[in-house]
Amino acid sequence: MKKELIVTAKTVEEAKEMAAAELGVAIEEIEFAVLEEGKKGFFGLGAADAKVSATYTVKGADIALEFIRKVVADMELKDLTVEMKKGNNDDTLITVDGEGAGLLIGHHGETLDSLQYLANLAANKKVKGEKREYVKITLDVEGYRAKREEALRALARRMAAKVVKGKKSVMLEPMNPYERRIIHSEVQGIAGVSTNSIGSENNRRIVMFLDDTAEEEA
Repeated sequence: MKKELIVTAKTVEEAKEMAAAELGVAIEEIEFAVLEEGKKGFFGLGAADAKVSATYTVKGADIALEFIRKVVADMELKDLTVEMKKGNNDDTLITVDGEGAGLLIGHHGETLDSLQYLANLAANKKVKGEKREYVKITLDVEGYRAKREEALRALARRMAAKVVKGKKSVMLEPMNPYERRIIHSEVQGIAGVSTNSIGSENNRRIVMFLDDTAEEEA
């Protein structure tokens, strides 16, 4: 998707700055075409403004940001801050903070995950005649992702201790791929316990069990 506008100002540079301000992006990200050079004139006579055409190709991340902002507006959640920045895993992070933002999280982050999925669809939707680079969007609300990750790691440690103590396998509740990866990662550092995923699609669960080393030592 492209945004185009024509701006007039006393000079070409001033017109470019005005276009960047109106589009809300850096000058370097805009394609300009000078339609008319400005003229100073003589004692004000014959002076003419400069005119430039500005074209900005909207990036997928911008579309995702606008999508989340529209969701917030449609839900009439006021005084929320929606911001975008570069993430830590080659992704783009969109954060939502403020009173009432918790409504966007849902039970165990189900609403949050759904919104993130839709934001990614919006960001990477193919438009005929337009080449758009793939972008990975991560959506976080009130720092929920970090809190949930720590809770899952703590759960993994507790359940692993239960497996070792009771010498019986333990099955966890269904989790999405992101949460399962956290559990698997945490258990990898715990001696004597291994994990596996069973089930299909949204009903996949992690099973923790004693590995061969632990059984031999017992």
